[in-house]
Amino acid sequence: EVMKNGIIDENERMKYILEQMTNAMEEFKKNGSSSSNTIEELEELLFELNDIVENIDYARAFCFLKGLPFLLGCCQQREKVPDSIRIACLGILSTVCQNNPPVQLQLLELSSLRTLSEMFFVETRDDFKAKIVQAISANVRNHTTAETIFCETEQATELIAQGLGVGSSCNNEEEEVPTEKLRKKTVFFLRALITSDSSDRTRVRKFEASTGYIADNFLDDDNNNSSEIGEMSLQYLNRILEQKFSVNALLTRKNSIVALGIRRIATLRNLEGEEKEYAAIQLEEWETLIRQLSRITPDEEEEQQPILMIGASPIPTALPQ
Repeated sequence: EVMKNGIIDENERMKYILEQMTNAMEEFKKNGSSSSNTIEELEELLFELNDIVENIDYARAFCFLKGLPFLLGCCQQREKVPDSIRIACLGILSTVCQNNPPVQLQLLELSSLRTLSEMFFVETRDDFKAKIVQAISANVRNHTTAETIFCETEQATELIAQGLGVGSSCNNEEEEVPTEKLRKKTVFFLRALITSDSSDRTRVRKFEASTGYIADNFLDDDNNNSSEIGEMSLQYLNRILEQKFSVNALLTRKNSIVALGIRRIATLRNLEGEEKEYAAIQLEEWETLIRQLSRITPDEEEEQQPILMIGASPIPTALPQ
């Protein structure tokens, strides 16, 4: 029984939810609908499952129940499974693997990064794309192997670029700009990748086009950016300057960033009351950014050590005395 003495057995509950969802998925594939449960009932079951797997131990138990292949499979069924169910499954993927190395590793072994990346480029709705970026981010963050694998994939830079809106313009109505939710998820993910303990100059430079786009488009409130995404972007740029792995992408934009920063600092300092308190972090980040930009110098390229050509020793003309 799921409940004994008024206490819910989460393991049994997970088994029950998976059983119900598996049956529903089979019905969706065959008939396009579920006769045993309504969409609302299935959504409630998935929300309950999400709450259960927030616990790290239950998340790992969920993996032993073969829950990960089910979630990945459900997410990919664009034609048969309702969008709300697919989005809920993406959310559970994020929850179950976040800061949970054994689960992150199991997802890697299931080729989750390739599957989710392919889904990102196929989906047309930004709410799906945001959920996919969130799932990839949770699968990758704070896991050195996962970070390396993602960064080495061909689609990594394009996925980040599309999530930010590189190629579109906040002032160009012909190009559709990603929703703020998608842009924030992508900035958060990129910041985690670049500021990770396993990051290096190669990784920073690989994503420098996206870094430059953030510097050009996400710092100015006039570009329809919220204070939250502006603050996230400032923190990201400051961390890059602190690391000093590679700052050339910001060095070329130094004058324009400083000019914008001076205007923003003046505006933020003139705020009063709650507005001033709310903007305190952004003001501090702007002041830090201006200070760091005043000190930056071009990247120092590592010098290659010359190869020593060792010739043959001269033949002695006489034996030593």
